[in-house]
This record gives sequence, C-alpha cells and structure tokens, in this order.
Amino acid sequence: MLDYIVVGLGLAGISFCEVLEKEGKSFKVIADSSQQASQVAGGLYNPVILKRFTMAWKANEQLEQAKPFYAGLEQKLGVKLDYPLRVLRKFASIEEQNIWFEAADRPGLDHFLSTDLVQNQNPSIEAAFGFGEVNHTGRIDTAALVNAYGSYLKEKGILDRNSFEYNSLVHYNDYVEYQGAKAKKIVFACGYGLTRDPNFGYLPLNGTKGELLIISAPDFKEDNVIKSSVFTIPMGGDKYLVGATYKWQDKTNIPTEESKNELLEKLATFLKCDFEILNHVAGIRPTVADRRPLVGRHPEHQNLYVLNGFGSRGVLIAPYASRQLFDHIENGTTLDPDIDIKRFTKKYYKN
Repeated sequence: MLDYIVVGLGLAGISFCEVLEKEGKSFKVIADSSQQASQVAGGLYNPVILKRFTMAWKANEQLEQAKPFYAGLEQKLGVKLDYPLRVLRKFASIEEQNIWFEAADRPGLDHFLSTDLVQNQNPSIEAAFGFGEVNHTGRIDTAALVNAYGSYLKEKGILDRNSFEYNSLVHYNDYVEYQGAKAKKIVFACGYGLTRDPNFGYLPLNGTKGELLIISAPDFKEDNVIKSSVFTIPMGGDKYLVGATYKWQDKTNIPTEESKNELLEKLATFLKCDFEILNHVAGIRPTVADRRPLVGRHPEHQNLYVLNGFGSRGVLIAPYASRQLFDHIENGTTLDPDIDIKRFTKKYYKN
C-alpha cells in the first residue's frame, strides 16, 4: 500500500513529490508527455505584475519558499536550474515612469521596484524612456527540471510514463486502486489534462495557450530580461526566449503562424538587431477563471485531491501550494481559502 499516487509531472507534480519525499511518504507517479506547459514555460519568477505595477497574489510568501526549494533541487539533481536575472520593464512614456515611481513607494512593492531610472545603454534596443528595474527576479530552467526529475524518478522505479486511464481508478473507503497499485491518496497534478478527469471536470479550468520563440541574436548582447509588449529572456550563448502569447480558443500544443507573427511584430517594436528563429514551441497553461489555483479534496471522494491551476506563475506558486496541500492532508491544517476548491462545491452539485 503506497501513501500516494501522483498524476502529472510538471511543476505541480514535481513540487508535491518533493514534499512527499522530504516527509518520508511512499509514492508512485503516472505522467505521460501530453502536457507541455511546464517544459515550454519562460520560467520567470517575478513577484510583480508588470502590466499594472502591482504585487502578484501571495508573491512574497511564495518567493521565500521558492528560492530554497529550487536550490535544494539543484543540489539533489546535480543540474543548474536557477538563473538570477534583472528584469527591466521598458517604459512607453513619461506617464508610465511616474506611475512606476508612485508604485515603488507602496509598502511591499518598495522591496521589489527600484526607484532608479535605468537609462538604455544597448544600441540594439529602442527605449527612449528607459526602464524600471525589478529586484529579486530570475529564471528557472523548467525544461531541465522536468527532464532531470523524470530521470530521477525513473531510476527509483516509481515513474509510469503511460497515460492515466480514469476508468481504471477504483474508489474504496480508505484507499484507491489503479491498475493493481493501491494508495491511501491520489493527487491529480496534471495541468490542463485535468479537463479529462470525470471527478474534477466540474472545476473551471479554462486553459490558455502560450507560445514562445527561441532566437539567436549575436548582436543583442543583453544580460537582463527585457519586458515590453513581449519579454526577452537571455539563455546564454546568444540565445533568447521571446514570449508569450495568450490564446483561449486553441487547446493544442501545436505552434501557429499567427502567434509567431504576433510575437515577431511585438519584438520589432524595440529590438533593432538581426536574429534567427531557432525554435517555436507551445503549451496550454492551466488557468482558472478567478486566477487562483485549484487545491483541495474532492467533495465526495475523500481520497482524491487536486493540485492545479497555476497559470503562468507556476514557478512561484508550485512550492507554496504543494506544502499547503500536504499539510492539509496530513496535519489537518486549513487551506488558504483563495486556493481551496471548496469555493466551487456548489458547481459540483449542480452538475
């Protein structure tokens, strides 16, 4: 009898597995390659919403947990994951500068938003009004993390790479059984794939398609993240991530010409050097109508749990939400009401 079965191995699944391992729980992971959001993500950890110059939800608490979490994974897996980077928000006008400086004086934001105007020194960037600098930011190499963690679990013999067959899950009072494996609890951390789950299908997981370009730009020579209508993230070796798009209708992982052209048009508004497109990738972010994660126990099946809905901020949210869920299950602590799926219980019974 296992303690847990975990379905999914993106940021949510990995984070929960880490908690389980640290707490001495036995588990098995079932994860195919259908969900690509974590692997193709930009991986930025940034506590500030740069469109409105406001703090992201619980960002400070999440950042405090995320930094040591990824440092521990680097040591455990022997893989470089955390790349601290400055984020420079390009100003479009004097008015935007003024709004930035007003925001930088607010409690909480003053820790992250610099009050020094950064003048543009890069001839490959058009930025007549300069930049605002966000502190305590960087990038997690999510693709490296997913690949390394998958290899780690495979070596331990606890990773099943087959697709989860929902009709094979059998519920008992004190445990679940799936294709011969018995576990006290099962946690669904499968991203947008949750929409196929007959148990949690009532949850309003919308899914937003995001696409990224990877470019080679030898003359760009920029060590900072540049955020304008799109962002550019340095990856080393003259390579940069360019993203991202937000599409709500298309639910495939197939890159589109429409989104590529959208990214190129926005990039052309500030990047003034030549570049080559090396790759174009897409994934479905697990987004929720109220922009909060989906965490908690099923309304009727007491052994079923969900850990999902991290949207575009999974790098920061995943360690925080995973610890919340584990403590709720094992120690009886109360979930943060913002993330508890109890907020959708009426929707379940209406269905």
